[in-house]
Amino acid sequence: MEFASLIADLVRKYQKPGPRYTSYPSALHFDESVAIRDLLHHTENTRDPYSLYFHIPFCERLCWFCGCHTIITRSPAKADYYLDLLERELDLFLDHMQQGRETIQMHIGGGTPNFLSVEQIQRLADIIHHRFAFSEVSENSVELAPVRLSEPQVYALRDLGMNRASFGVQDCNPEVQEAVNRIQSVDTNRQAMAWLRQAGFKSVNIDLMYGLPKQSVASFGATIDHALDLNPDRIALFGYAHVPWMKPAQKELEKRGLPDGQERLEIFLFALQKLMDAGYRYIGMDHFAKPEDELCRAQDRGELYRNFQGYSTRAGHEILAFGISSISQSSSGFRQNVKTLREYETRLNAGQLPIDRGVCLTDEDHMRASIIQQVMCNLKLDGPHFRQSYGDRFTTAFSQALPQLIPMQEDGLLDISIDTQSLAVSDLGRFFIRNIAMTFDAYLRPQEKPAYSKTV
Repeated sequence: MEFASLIADLVRKYQKPGPRYTSYPSALHFDESVAIRDLLHHTENTRDPYSLYFHIPFCERLCWFCGCHTIITRSPAKADYYLDLLERELDLFLDHMQQGRETIQMHIGGGTPNFLSVEQIQRLADIIHHRFAFSEVSENSVELAPVRLSEPQVYALRDLGMNRASFGVQDCNPEVQEAVNRIQSVDTNRQAMAWLRQAGFKSVNIDLMYGLPKQSVASFGATIDHALDLNPDRIALFGYAHVPWMKPAQKELEKRGLPDGQERLEIFLFALQKLMDAGYRYIGMDHFAKPEDELCRAQDRGELYRNFQGYSTRAGHEILAFGISSISQSSSGFRQNVKTLREYETRLNAGQLPIDRGVCLTDEDHMRASIIQQVMCNLKLDGPHFRQSYGDRFTTAFSQALPQLIPMQEDGLLDISIDTQSLAVSDLGRFFIRNIAMTFDAYLRPQEKPAYSKTV
């Protein structure tokens, strides 16, 4: 049987809603009743290095495929006020953080971070650097929208400390762009890349998306060619996640004709082959990188990590997140801020941290999260190591997963050693990595209504 036909049969078998495992448990299991003091326990009692995340929610227009927490506006004054609130949140938070800690990573996401003007970026830099100390080797990244990007903004971001950037291309076909409400020329992309390279950004990632209306293998092939011409260090090839029950604007795409499962698969397989033929390594799920990239080196060392910013080389560090909807992570658990600007303002004006919900992690959660990380990032599970660390609890977890793993082994997705309670994901299994990880998820239950995007 040809490879494409084999994949198509397996997709039909394994395609189901499932988490993307940027956290375990997933954000659907965060709870509003958890005490904030419990969620802050680790933060208040450590001097370890940490990562920062700042959410800038503003966009001038809504891309209909978007699943992010955004505020659509053209008003610069709203961004000024948001920075006022962000500064207030930081000052409230610093009362819960020990002095002398060091930032080793920072990410600014959105929305559209470069919705901010040069002056607003400079103000954000002052807000951050007056409150946090950075390591000399800190990895600092920012998400950008090329259609709003200017050369002075690029240099303002560099002066803020940004040394990595990503920007969305999604698809360069005009018919697809019209169908998803995101108009962006190839010249705009080339200019954005040129500015970032000239400014000295050491790594640039571009995002592509398949599964959108009007796409075909031929049309997306042109998008891949354009992406390769830009010569990014990393490429994220996202499958469009259709969740209109969560993001009603996505219903607009249904009117324009989403590709069926077979078409979507053909586009993905074509893109996968073109990227690998061009020398990019398939890291897993939706990420590709040049062989010399830090992601590849981290995977080779077994140190790759996955969090809310995707794949990362900085494993195990606390994430301190600020702004609406942002999610912080520590060994204590996860905590998420309120999702609306009005509630964010209300909490801060009352002198309260804008934490809305979260989850405190149990020993069982830590173990299963570690198992899922190993499967998702390093494509294997070392049973003896886990048994040494977790004893009978790991043995029980592996035994519970085994009835689902054995059929996957029969389908060629992985190899299992029952004696050592280990597994190794095959090249074929990389396409179904979320399904494999789900076998170790103790929170998954049949849902009365859809909760996750499809795994493949």
